Amino acid sequence: MSYYQEDDAEYMAEEYDMEDIDDMDEEFCGRDMSGSESDVDEYDYSNNKISDTSAAEARRGKDIQGIPWDQLSITREKYRQTRLEQYKNYENIPHSGEVSGKDCKITKKGASYYDFRLNSRSVKSTILHFQLRNLVWATSKHDVYLMSQFSVMHWSSLTHKKREILNVSGHVAPSEKHPGSLMEGFTQTQVSTLAVKDKLLVAGGFQGELICKHLDRPGISFCSRTTYDDNAITNAVEIYVTPSGAVHFTASNNDCGVRDFDMEKYQLSKHFHFLWPVNHTSLSPDGKLLIIVGDNPDIMLVDSDTGKVLVILLLQYCLHFWRLQSIS
Repeated sequence: MSYYQEDDAEYMAEEYDMEDIDDMDEEFCGRDMSGSESDVDEYDYSNNKISDTSAAEARRGKDIQGIPWDQLSITREKYRQTRLEQYKNYENIPHSGEVSGKDCKITKKGASYYDFRLNSRSVKSTILHFQLRNLVWATSKHDVYLMSQFSVMHWSSLTHKKREILNVSGHVAPSEKHPGSLMEGFTQTQVSTLAVKDKLLVAGGFQGELICKHLDRPGISFCSRTTYDDNAITNAVEIYVTPSGAVHFTASNNDCGVRDFDMEKYQLSKHFHFLWPVNHTSLSPDGKLLIIVGDNPDIMLVDSDTGKVLVILLLQYCLHFWRLQSIS
């Protein structure tokens, strides 16, 4: 991730600076504009209570985001058109969107890509940096883990209830003793990335922090700091199981490093270094290859044992982030 480029803050400030949309926000907020942004998000102004949207309500015509278009002077179609016309897309490389757009095929329309089930507006995720959004994980059809301020929360789509799993607003330290674990822990960790899989939760921080917790155990299992460099942001964490059955995770970092941690031994097992900040690392199903993307237009296929670069894919359009089966 580009390290706090000067235009990042400007982009975030201007991201939704559109006249018609601002007018709609004022109209939706209604009479009292003194409330916080969270008040606008969380409350239905007609009855002052949290309003969820079910699939049945959506079929009857209710907006899936809960926006009362019938009470506004702008239609959803006009709002969408205005956003498409005025939205300023962030680009690391100038005009990269125009160049890549020439190679894109026209999207086929008319297919059903997903079925809407529920929108719960009482569950609020927190994104601290607009490029770092790996902060929501679904481990099953009904279990969702997310960051909300300084808390890692679990939310069930069955019960519609949420509970706190981990709070990093104060002091967090390991309750288990393992070689290499930072026993003094951390204070007021700003979480930049999150991963949850196979009963293991790993949170990475803006100062290189790594906090590991097993969901079926009390306390924190392991803490580590990847680096003390100024450019220490943990951009992504990926949990995986090796062919031998051992649980590992990779941490992709802004100090240009990719680190592999063995959660059976609770220690760093591999450390690969590259020429630019690494935004995400994914392991191939057979465990032999890593695909690495970062602050460089190139995408690298790397030997997972040695760190040797085997193939470089030249895309040349922009800097990359990776999540599950998609690349951006």
